[in-house]
Amino acid sequence: MGVVFAKTQKGQEEITTKAGGLTPRQRRVLIFVDGKRSVDDLRGMLQADDLQHTLGMLEEDGYIAVSSVVTTQGKVSAPAAPLPSVTAFSDLPAEPDPLRQQQARNFMINTLNTFVGSLGASSLLDRIDQAHGHAGLRALYDEWYHAMVMSREGKREAEALRSKLLQVI
Repeated sequence: MGVVFAKTQKGQEEITTKAGGLTPRQRRVLIFVDGKRSVDDLRGMLQADDLQHTLGMLEEDGYIAVSSVVTTQGKVSAPAAPLPSVTAFSDLPAEPDPLRQQQARNFMINTLNTFVGSLGASSLLDRIDQAHGHAGLRALYDEWYHAMVMSREGKREAEALRSKLLQVI
């Protein structure tokens, strides 16, 4: 199944006015979103390691929205219900889950140490270590992801690592 995004009115206005302050990469992705290309098509055209994150940001900021879903048989249909954002966190359990919190904390710390290095991310590593609960870790998610895509090795693995972290955070 593939998702197809289309520009919203805000996205159309951004193309003409450039008032939203998007980065050149974000703007390029917005330009390529046309309501016909699936995310997989965009991935093949743009060669962006952080495409999923960029699409999620554009969606959350109201520049794009899901217009249709392409099934594995190639059928195009409108989504039956609103789909979750591509960068959405899962719902938190009613009771705090210390195991999931520790898994998320360890994952963030280990990936930063591996791909960025302890010196390059020492401040972020300290804040992750001191974060309270899922909310504290989620508040550091964007900074973690940015640090990952800014490193040469982390950029290659960023999408897979992001997906794994979103499963536990």
